[in-house]
Amino acid sequence: MNNKYTIIKQESIEELNGTGYILKHDKTGARVVVISNEDDNKVFQIGFRTPPKDDTGVPHILEHSVLCGSREFPMKDPFVELVKGSLNTFLNAMTYPDKTVYPVASQNDKDFFNLVHVYLDAVFYPNIYKKPEILKQEGWHYDLLNEDAPLTYNGVVFNEMKGVFSSPDQQLARIIQKSLLEDTPYGFESGGDPKAIPDLTYEMFLDFHKTYYHPSNSYIYLYGDMDVDEYLTFIDEHYLKDFDEKQIDSSWEKQEPFTEVKRVEEYYPVGENDSEEEKTYLSYNAVIGDSLDAKLYLGFEILNRVLFDAPGAPVKKALMDAQIGKDIQSSYDNGIMQPVFSVIAQEARDDQEDEFVKILEKNLAKIAKEGIPRRNLLAAFNYYEFKYREANFGRFPKGLMYGLQMYDSWLYDDEKPFIHIKTNEIFKQLREEIENGYFENLIKEYLIDNNHKTIVVMKPKKGLQKIKDQEEADKLKAYKDSLSEEEVKKLVEETKQLKASQEEASTKEELEKIPVIDIEDIRKDVKPLSNVESELGGVKVLWHQYFTNKIAYVKLAFDMSHVPMDLVPYASFLAEILTIVDTTHYSYQELGNEISIETGGISATMDVMPTDVHEFLPMFILKTKCFYSNIEKAFDLLKEVAFESKLDNKKRLKEIIGQIYTNLKITLTETGHKSAANRAMSYFSEYAAYREAIQGITMYETVKKWYEDFDEEYDNIVNGLKEAAKMIFEKQNMTISYTGKEEAPEFMKAEVESFIEGLYEDQKQGEKVKVTCTKSNEGFATAGGVQYVACAGNFKDAGLEYTGALKVLQMIFSYEYLWIQIRVKGGAYGCMCSFSDQGDSMFVTYRDPNLSESYKVYDEAADYVADFDADDRDMKKYIIGTIGSMDMPMEAVDMGARSFHAYFLGKTEADLQKVRDQVLSCTQEDIRALAPIVKAVVEAGNRCCIGNEEKIDQNKEYFDEVKHVL
Repeated sequence: MNNKYTIIKQESIEELNGTGYILKHDKTGARVVVISNEDDNKVFQIGFRTPPKDDTGVPHILEHSVLCGSREFPMKDPFVELVKGSLNTFLNAMTYPDKTVYPVASQNDKDFFNLVHVYLDAVFYPNIYKKPEILKQEGWHYDLLNEDAPLTYNGVVFNEMKGVFSSPDQQLARIIQKSLLEDTPYGFESGGDPKAIPDLTYEMFLDFHKTYYHPSNSYIYLYGDMDVDEYLTFIDEHYLKDFDEKQIDSSWEKQEPFTEVKRVEEYYPVGENDSEEEKTYLSYNAVIGDSLDAKLYLGFEILNRVLFDAPGAPVKKALMDAQIGKDIQSSYDNGIMQPVFSVIAQEARDDQEDEFVKILEKNLAKIAKEGIPRRNLLAAFNYYEFKYREANFGRFPKGLMYGLQMYDSWLYDDEKPFIHIKTNEIFKQLREEIENGYFENLIKEYLIDNNHKTIVVMKPKKGLQKIKDQEEADKLKAYKDSLSEEEVKKLVEETKQLKASQEEASTKEELEKIPVIDIEDIRKDVKPLSNVESELGGVKVLWHQYFTNKIAYVKLAFDMSHVPMDLVPYASFLAEILTIVDTTHYSYQELGNEISIETGGISATMDVMPTDVHEFLPMFILKTKCFYSNIEKAFDLLKEVAFESKLDNKKRLKEIIGQIYTNLKITLTETGHKSAANRAMSYFSEYAAYREAIQGITMYETVKKWYEDFDEEYDNIVNGLKEAAKMIFEKQNMTISYTGKEEAPEFMKAEVESFIEGLYEDQKQGEKVKVTCTKSNEGFATAGGVQYVACAGNFKDAGLEYTGALKVLQMIFSYEYLWIQIRVKGGAYGCMCSFSDQGDSMFVTYRDPNLSESYKVYDEAADYVADFDADDRDMKKYIIGTIGSMDMPMEAVDMGARSFHAYFLGKTEADLQKVRDQVLSCTQEDIRALAPIVKAVVEAGNRCCIGNEEKIDQNKEYFDEVKHVL
């Protein structure tokens, strides 16, 4: 290792197949951890302990701002330049309640070095000291278009947090944390409370950076297969050596335990037309030790699953049996110094508070006294051990996720970064404790005898958002009225100056400061597909030959093309309830235990694939994952789930419907961009209209009716479930997808044949499902403070064809035109677009303060494309960024899913290669040629917006109909 650092500790980490090193930089005291292994998906992170002292959101605003140019990379937005022109596998920054982290990842050596260089320069030498407008753009500013206009606030973080505070669940989480840890930094909102963000001054902003963004307060992490000495030398010689060690007071004392349980009552907004009945959130919250107790950290995760998260978990079941709320959720936040555990009853009656607490405490005491059934504990253990050992983080690099988890201990003890990733020994210790009453004692110590608890009640209040909006408007009006004529003119001028600076592009010289890898460094060929066809029991098998370390991933896919549209919502509901209802041989709790003990999980889902213009393939999928040795038991459980589930338990069905209703409502408020975009596409796309029926606003309205009129709907629901199951589970509909390499599909021949025997007899199938699209541009009014603004169309309906150049245009739109117009100038948190090879296309914004202004941006998008101009270097960046987004690393199971989808979409490697070649050869002329496609999409005029009641009402000319969705 480099001689500018001292090695504090070195240890083997078998969970990561590598060696971990804890180092300290001699001159500055910077903390460094290296995990050296053979993973080519390299990760770098630099983090800082950033405890907030108020609610202005300065840690969050600074996280955005340091990525807006720096000493060596003075362009306006190096972050965007990296997204556009790198092969990164991860590139972002995150603000937590007590830390700010800047991670990057890449499999390409040159690219990885560039990412590390830009991020180090950003955190230590940002342009914020020279450009006050960065705070105005990313944080907040007064916005005054002319002297007679109303004064408003704007800013990316300001609008982002308005969106966050529009979600009741997010509001509740923040109130809970503050209620338990009020005398610590966790009592403040590190992301920023929209009410307090405008209190942040430029001086406070700079002072926070000067104080905390110093090597002596830094946590640097390197992971993967790299020349570690090269990076340590670079970090020292280019950055750390220029600083001296500094005493930085970024620590804090723990919250003193409470002597008695506290009660907190707050309110959240609901719409003027919404009912306040059964909308109260009840929560029971406790501090659980501290995060440096590795055994407790993991042990309480297991306990949480046993008591609340597993199907049929006893305490959750007791609360559901008493009909406390529509759903019961638990959360265990162990990523802070003093972990917080909560049990939450969602959408309860406000008179159920006492009953909620009484039932909860009574059942916890009963279990602590009588003991936890050992099979329940074994199931929870197996669930977590499989999860930890599989280590499938989807598209997120393993090294990233391990690095972020390290901060859960490293931030509080310099010598303990590895305690939460070295889990093998902890699992062993915890297994030994099963017979010693360890888990029962956890209940007693932390949930019964612990006074460091709060009861937080959050009640609905009609018109609260209007009151907040009016208070903000009154405050701004009073401020404007207090200004002299000259001061008002100055505000107008400052608004114009900010907009002018936002319009001003970085110079060519500035942009060229960031090195760009060569096109030659990019792999030219697509990753191969793997679909080896065979048969088992007369059913087609697709074998995806990827190494899975002795885990079999099996999907039983059933074509639903013949299932009529009136049964589709019931099929979607069937996918939700399988594995969580009783079966012939098991209660649903027993079934959940068996699934966790014998497999890595069993689930059902619906998958809809767009196959051509106005054509799609719906599938019902049962899937499992297990070790090869457990395949017989896995199929026994699949048979139990598919053929023996009891679909008529009235009480259980109502519970599940209530849970789905609540979850869909959360989806609409927290990911409104997805709901708005799919709704807009459903006006013309049969594929999108079908998706609406199973997961969109249409399904929400269906489930709402089921819940509110349950007694009248019950018979229809049961009949619909049974009829859907009968039509789905037929041999003629079935295809098997198997991902694994060590064993051929024949290893499960007997199990497959046994499963097939349980299927319903093949019936003569009716005609293919028909979906009717109805164009009805809609505005959905909510009590939220921001908008999700969507428009959509199908360019193939206009006779235009798909080309890979559209993938490059998507990159250009997302990080040039839309980024600048919607985010930088408009203040929205996000903006995105997509163009599918079936022609379905959309634009949508995320946490957007605007509405009409965003539609105008869409209207002018085709002109931007027609006039598009970029030099060779810029085009190279767009191509590299596009390929990077196409080439994200995938786990074996995801490679199998990719091959499975390609098969049913009729896509060959040659088809995929054609698109890749079109991306690699894309020119600015190719981009300009796409203007008619963009014009066709926008001029199709399909619009949907989910947003603030008042904003929707002010812009109702954009819609055929305005509805109140929640």
